[in-house]
Amino acid sequence: MADAGLPTGWEVRHSNSKNLPYFFNASSKESRWEPPEGTDMDRLKEYMAQNTRKPEGKIRAAHLLVKHKDSRRPSSWKEPNITRTKEEAIEILKGHEARIRSGEVSLGDLAQTESDCSSAKKNGDLGPFGKGEMQKEFEEVAFALEPSQVSNVVETASGVHLIQRYVERHGWWLKLPSSSQTIVDKGSRLE
Repeated sequence: MADAGLPTGWEVRHSNSKNLPYFFNASSKESRWEPPEGTDMDRLKEYMAQNTRKPEGKIRAAHLLVKHKDSRRPSSWKEPNITRTKEEAIEILKGHEARIRSGEVSLGDLAQTESDCSSAKKNGDLGPFGKGEMQKEFEEVAFALEPSQVSNVVETASGVHLIQRYVERHGWWLKLPSSSQTIVDKGSRLE
């Protein structure tokens, strides 16, 4: 196997459930999504470019969902019975959007506590998806976003969302920036 630039004992494995590479230490049985400390990132990038590929025609995105009483399932891990109106949900989401665009917080960090989707525990990460796998309104915006761009409010039958597309490099997805590094589009806005 080619040298991946990982510290001794670490190897790159592939998650079948997420269809993504991860890092595993056979002696400690530790697994993680982020490269371990001491990784030669240049060698790892070269290794990943040669040995892994993102699924053809798929993108990866994170989102923050705020449901309302008219959502197709007006309940969540946070609230068993959601009673807010669609207008109230949009106002809540616009407040989140302002915080993200100001750089105060990242979409992923905010999704952990504020999203009504179960993906909140994964920073809003929905994993890879292709066309036809998401609701039409969501899919159209997600595929139109530039890497790391954050959408405006997107309405679907599930509720209202902010969507951020992952950055793709050398055939793999990079973790979205933390709140101190949030990259947002402050010019053109998707409606």
